[in-house]
Amino acid sequence: MRRVKVAFICVHNSCRSQMAEALGKLLANDVFDSYSAGTKLKDRINPDAISVMKKLYGLDMEKLQYPKLISSLPPVDVVITMGCGVNCPLLACQHREDWGLEDPTSMGEAAFIETAEKIEARIIDLRRRISSGELTLS
Repeated sequence: MRRVKVAFICVHNSCRSQMAEALGKLLANDVFDSYSAGTKLKDRINPDAISVMKKLYGLDMEKLQYPKLISSLPPVDVVITMGCGVNCPLLACQHREDWGLEDPTSMGEAAFIETAEKIEARIIDLRRRISSGELTLS
C-alpha cells in the first residue's frame, strides 16, 4: 500500500490543525503521512495546545512543529479542514472532509483536552478507513 498524505487545514495553523498533525504522526504514521497548514499564520503554535499535547500524549509540538502556509505543503491525497470555514480550492486532493471542531482558544484547558480527544478519535477512525480501503484513494 502506498503512503497516503493527509493535510489538516485551519485558518492560522496554530491549534487544531497542529494537534491533528501531531496525533496523526503518533497514532497513524504506519498508514499515512501527516501535515498541517493554514491560510494565514500566527507567529507560534497556541501555548495551551502545546501544554495539553505534552500533558496528554508527551508530545512537544513546540520542538517538532511550526506554523506553515498551505503553499508549503507537498501534493496531498486527503484534506481535512478542522471546522473553521476554511475553503482550500487550490489544494487538490482525492478526498476532502470537514471535522467541524470548535476552536478551544480562550476556553480553558478542559476545552483543549476535549478537542484533543475528539481529534484522537477521528485520527484513529481515519487510519481505519484508509487502511481498510473504506476511503477509496487511487
